[in-house]
Amino acid sequence: MDRYELTRRIAILGIITNVFLLVLKLIVGFINRSQAMIADGFNSAGDVFASAMTLAGNKIASQPKDENHPYGHGKAEYIFAMIISFSLLLVAYKTFRSSLNAILNREAFNFSWWLIVVAVITIVLKIGLFLYTRKAGRKEENLLIIANSEDHRNDVFITSGTLLGILMGTMGIFWVDGIVGIGISIWIAFTAVKIFTGAFYVLMDTNISKTVKEDVIKTIESIKGVDHVDDVKAKPIGVGYIIIIKVSVLGSMTVLEGHNIAAQIKERIKKCKNIEDVVVHVNPA
Repeated sequence: MDRYELTRRIAILGIITNVFLLVLKLIVGFINRSQAMIADGFNSAGDVFASAMTLAGNKIASQPKDENHPYGHGKAEYIFAMIISFSLLLVAYKTFRSSLNAILNREAFNFSWWLIVVAVITIVLKIGLFLYTRKAGRKEENLLIIANSEDHRNDVFITSGTLLGILMGTMGIFWVDGIVGIGISIWIAFTAVKIFTGAFYVLMDTNISKTVKEDVIKTIESIKGVDHVDDVKAKPIGVGYIIIIKVSVLGSMTVLEGHNIAAQIKERIKKCKNIEDVVVHVNPA
């Protein structure tokens, strides 16, 4: 299964699960007048949106190269990851506001074991989705999947806070729900900023890391005929990179000999992970 098909399946799974949780939470929340459960239900609506953005971004990113996009559509993953980060910031704001209101003006609710059951079902499902998507996201280095994984983990924290608030509310301790909610909102905001930053660096054509650059230079210098490496730069194209290399060879070499060295460099570097293309410019030493 390729990375795009895996992402599509993860997105569809997320939509189905979150729609189920959305309906379940709102029904139980409204019946029992639990503001925490109702808020958690609307949070699931945001999760449906995040999964839908994953599906849309993946569909665009999976399109093949064409005349107008010679290096494919891979950056769509990062554009839609940024959209998800904005939705997480909105969730963080709404969670913070509702938590603060819960501390200042807590309303009573009708306790029901259904509130506990729905919260536990949510936590179990979201832990499973988090573990599955985190493993897939790290394996494929796909920021869309990673963003979904972070969203599922946040849901575990949010619903755990909801559950804690429900249990404490039965004992007349209403402020715990609000304090936990504020802490969760700060964590969600931090996650959103992290996802945004990761996408921003790629979209702004940030160079490869110093470690990767040093490995590339060592590989080039090991090729017979290379006098020294003048420069190595990279341009992100979605999950991959175009590596632009300038090397110096003996000025007495023929054009054919210089071309053969450039071909060896390109062949070696393209074997590295996530390298889509290599451009080599040969200078006389």
